[in-house]
Amino acid sequence: MSTDAMIETRELHTHYGQSHILHGVSFSVARGEAVGLLGRNGMGKTTLIRTILGLVRASSGSVKVTGREVSRETPDRIVRLGIGYVPEGRGVFPNLSVRENLIMAARPGLMGQCDWTLERVLETFPRLAERINSQGGQLSGGEQQMVSIGRALMTHPDLIVLDEATEGLAPLIVAEIWRIIGIIRASGMASLVVDRNFRSVLMHTDRCVVLQKGRVVLDAGSAELGRDAGQLHTLLGV
Repeated sequence: MSTDAMIETRELHTHYGQSHILHGVSFSVARGEAVGLLGRNGMGKTTLIRTILGLVRASSGSVKVTGREVSRETPDRIVRLGIGYVPEGRGVFPNLSVRENLIMAARPGLMGQCDWTLERVLETFPRLAERINSQGGQLSGGEQQMVSIGRALMTHPDLIVLDEATEGLAPLIVAEIWRIIGIIRASGMASLVVDRNFRSVLMHTDRCVVLQKGRVVLDAGSAELGRDAGQLHTLLGV
């Protein structure tokens, strides 16, 4: 495990009722590192994210954010340690305008940084500038995803978590989302990316972790996996 980890779990176990979902997961994301989290459906990816964020309570094991034990903390306290979350399903408020959806979450980062202003988000997502006064419920799925990412960036996180950010979107919008993920990575912000397109994940991350039935079965450099994707084909069933 990195001594400079943004996120670190050790021997993490999580249950949903009687169902044992995570089986001793040890996992980390270092400051400034881009990590892909891969696995077939139902392998525990979203459960791992939700457990890290305190949305699901771990049965046992440790979760640390910036070195602080948070396994019994509330989600609001955890994200205020420097995590921006782009959830599966987007979570856009349908009755608020694009502007309101973005600024409602705005706050300085842990060190007081305010790099991701409303103006910068709108420059990054020109489509949102065009729809700035439209309500969230009037937006396309791709536009809603842009709002969700922009809103997370306006919390000035040290790490952003993107859970299936391209799911169900048109190819042109998917390409735009990956462009933004590239900008985020180039800025030096750490990222945790969950996506079904493992080839795109490999291109935009430093390292990939694969879950299978709630266990880490592969943890390797993205460049290495890109040169020989046989292991991923086998584990992901693609």
